[in-house]
Amino acid sequence: MTTPRDLLIAAMDMAASRPLERGNLSLALAGAEMIDLLSAQAVRLDGDQIVPSHPPAMADRLLDEAASSLVREAPYESLENWLWRRGRGLSTAYLDALEAEGQLTRQRRRPRWMPSRTGQMVLVDSPARREAADRWTSDEPVLAALAAVVGIRDKPIGDSPSVADDAVATVLATVDDALRDLEFQRQRRALDEAAFDNIWRGE
Repeated sequence: MTTPRDLLIAAMDMAASRPLERGNLSLALAGAEMIDLLSAQAVRLDGDQIVPSHPPAMADRLLDEAASSLVREAPYESLENWLWRRGRGLSTAYLDALEAEGQLTRQRRRPRWMPSRTGQMVLVDSPARREAADRWTSDEPVLAALAAVVGIRDKPIGDSPSVADDAVATVLATVDDALRDLEFQRQRRALDEAAFDNIWRGE
């Protein structure tokens, strides 16, 4: 299993108590992909620039797509830009992959961040789900940090395990900044729409 798949499974298991916006999850999944690419030495960070290496054969199709999407000539792409570009619609792509693999089944209700389809997609009992649950309950630092950034887990305090790798910490911080920017954009759009409605009502 990969970090983005484990994050998606954790998000689906937590959806009832910690609802997510689809865009938030997509950005976090892109961050999880970058962390796995760093771990596989498919990329390195030079400041905030993503510098690809010769891509290794990834065992996961979506990670292969992530590696293929990298800008491979200078000037390289910034981590922030790549997160926004790669993250567009990414939660749907991962849901489709899990469904194609038979790891999801459909029921009626669905969280807001899931695409509008017939019925809610829910996880079946599978080795992948159990592996993700083991990683979740063990407080594995990377998954715990991603879950905290996206809001499905409380941020670590006290003696909670932390992420030691500087590049991974940079990815987490950049995902957090992107999510804050996304929330700002939502709030501004809501204010603009409210102001437009007030004009039409003559207020």
